[in-house]
Amino acid sequence: MPIVKNVSRAVSQLLQSSGCGCGISIVPVRCIGVSPRQVASDASFHSVSFSESDHPRVLITGGLGQLGVGLAKLLRKRFGKNNVILSDIRKPADHVFHSGPFIYSDILDYKNLREIVVNNRITWLFHYSALLSAVGEANVPLARAVNITGLHNVLDIAAEHNLRLFVPSTIGAFGPTSPRDPTPDLCIQRPRTIYGVSKVHAELMGEYYHYRYGLDFRCLRYPGIISADSQPGGGTTDYAVQIFHDAIKTGKFQCNLKPDTRLPMMYIDDCLKATLEVMEAPAEALTMRTYNISAMSFTPEELAQEVQKHVPELQVTYNVDEVRQAIADSWPMNFDDSNARRDWGWKHDYDLPEEESRG
Repeated sequence: MPIVKNVSRAVSQLLQSSGCGCGISIVPVRCIGVSPRQVASDASFHSVSFSESDHPRVLITGGLGQLGVGLAKLLRKRFGKNNVILSDIRKPADHVFHSGPFIYSDILDYKNLREIVVNNRITWLFHYSALLSAVGEANVPLARAVNITGLHNVLDIAAEHNLRLFVPSTIGAFGPTSPRDPTPDLCIQRPRTIYGVSKVHAELMGEYYHYRYGLDFRCLRYPGIISADSQPGGGTTDYAVQIFHDAIKTGKFQCNLKPDTRLPMMYIDDCLKATLEVMEAPAEALTMRTYNISAMSFTPEELAQEVQKHVPELQVTYNVDEVRQAIADSWPMNFDDSNARRDWGWKHDYDLPEEESRG
């Protein structure tokens, strides 16, 4: 059964986190960098490099989502607390606010975002602001504004100020005509959600800005992320987050996908590690701007069985949401991430049991 090699440890950590009551509310350049917006004719640009004593200055947009707080914690440990600024349009929890610099930032406000970058001497930008798959389908105009217009603002500011820019992509960037098992880095992409369309747009725009303006754009296609440190945020794979909260709080879990729906997944620690690794990778090692990353693949039924080993009284039922199920059925079952493993040494810490039994 394809569940993570160290899943007992992972599930134990997730269940413990679910019960702690501290959940976080959820969502070298090739040439001289020039922004397509107005830039002074005598502006000077240079490639940014960092020594061990000269850490990057980091801004994380959409930082109160599923991954932002965890990423900030990891980066602050590596680069120093005051070198990593978390931002969002919502009020952070007290423990988040006191853990390091936090600032209000609306990615749809170009002038404000540019001011933040300039005033704080930002050199790395992690752009996590987005409406996820199911939520995006419920409000397409807002998803289009946040996921596409917001991205354009970030791209222009990053190009103008020569930032190293990370924008996450997703399994949702593929569609029903994409190969599903496995799905390679380069193949047909015809997603059927505004979320997926916006992520394909981000991948292509980032690559275009890299070749046209010299932007150091880096992107990973995330699988579903398993974490109990956040609340579900409207994603199709969120059942793998909700189950841990429900196991602790009510002992009952209702899944909105079919029990045999197989999707690629990743423990949050692996996701954050991969994000930092690709940002620190030498530019000359990268043969593409967007990479698949993979760790494991499982079904709701398999995950439920594993959680029940730790919470035997957990009752699991299935009430299929046709919209989410249709989305999931159009997504990859497994990712081919061989290019990431070859180019920058990607290696996950949570593996398949077949490898465990052979080891």
